[in-house]
Amino acid sequence: MSGWRRMALLTTLLLVSIFSQIDRILPFILAESIKVDLRLSDTQLGLITGLAFSLCYSLASLPLARMADKGWANRILLGCILLWSVMTSLGGWATGFVTLALSRVGVALGEAGGTPASHALIVQKIPSQIRGRAIGLFAMGIPLGTMLGFAIGGWASDTIGWRYALFSAGMFGLVIVILVLLFIGKSSTIEQSKNDNFFAASRVLLSKPAFAWMFIAANLLGFASAPFYAFGAPFLIRTHGLTASQVGISFGLLQGLMGIAGTLLGGRIFDNAVNRGSGRLLNPPAIAFSIASMTTLVALFIPVSWLSIALLVPAMFSFAFLLPHAFGAGHLVAGPGQQALASGLLMLGSGLLPAALSPLLVGMISDIATAANHENGLQIGMLVVPVFSLLSGIVCFIVSRKIDTSLNT
Repeated sequence: MSGWRRMALLTTLLLVSIFSQIDRILPFILAESIKVDLRLSDTQLGLITGLAFSLCYSLASLPLARMADKGWANRILLGCILLWSVMTSLGGWATGFVTLALSRVGVALGEAGGTPASHALIVQKIPSQIRGRAIGLFAMGIPLGTMLGFAIGGWASDTIGWRYALFSAGMFGLVIVILVLLFIGKSSTIEQSKNDNFFAASRVLLSKPAFAWMFIAANLLGFASAPFYAFGAPFLIRTHGLTASQVGISFGLLQGLMGIAGTLLGGRIFDNAVNRGSGRLLNPPAIAFSIASMTTLVALFIPVSWLSIALLVPAMFSFAFLLPHAFGAGHLVAGPGQQALASGLLMLGSGLLPAALSPLLVGMISDIATAANHENGLQIGMLVVPVFSLLSGIVCFIVSRKIDTSLNT
């Protein structure tokens, strides 16, 4: 693949990642407006942003990942973009809890194939020496999409309303479809193996100790990151009296900047470590999460708004910094023809039980604390984030040792 075609491919995949994240993140910054308009409780918000989305997202990711490994990556990517864009727009027509939840299920089914298919294309078309940076560039779409989603969503919530925000976001997906058709090209067909069934192939991959520990780490990460994104904006609005626009600009901008720094730096550090033959590949994110757990705990209780937001920055950085390390290491352990499946399994780990249950858990704790006359119930519920951030860091240290053993045998 020529240099400009490679750049066109990576730029297109970056845009796919950005708009996927925008469609995913919008309900978070719009949550307060949606809650008032549709008369929802925090528990219902947790179900919509957690269970309704993540359950379908995670379960659909495995079969779609396996199909991407077989050479269907480009077609899967096209179909997924169309589905999640249409369902995002339909979310603007929601009349209550059920209809909004159904629209999020549709978005989840579409987005489930986006990351595995994109990773399959990167593995097929990008040289291994710079693959970590390519994955980091693709992952940079998460913070960029978060930044744009929070900024645009915050402005939309205070001006045109949450419904028009969802309508507009979905329509932009059609532009991305055209870019994919122009620049992605055909997928490489992978020779079929006896483990053609994705359940059997998943069992083989999870039987490797290094990958099994990575799967555990992904679960713990999900319990930390999902409520951070789902309830971060409502927490700042309720605790510090900020408007949606203020949170969208400050919180969203910092998410974007830290995410860009985290993914790019993470990709470069991972590539350098692999090319030098260094061990302990996941030690850097382990250290980052250990620090983030402490600063996030302080951020929840400090009364100064700008300082609270600043203390959330290490968590924003850590979530992004881990991505190229986790996916890059997962691809190394999985081996050829299994990379998209490895991505799908890691997404399943962080996106099934954790992303389904942790926002619900935070919402339930918040409602219980509020019913018990606590001044800020959400403040208590958000303690889930630093606890699981610390556990994520501890397990990442363990994963590093397991990966060294796996790659050296």
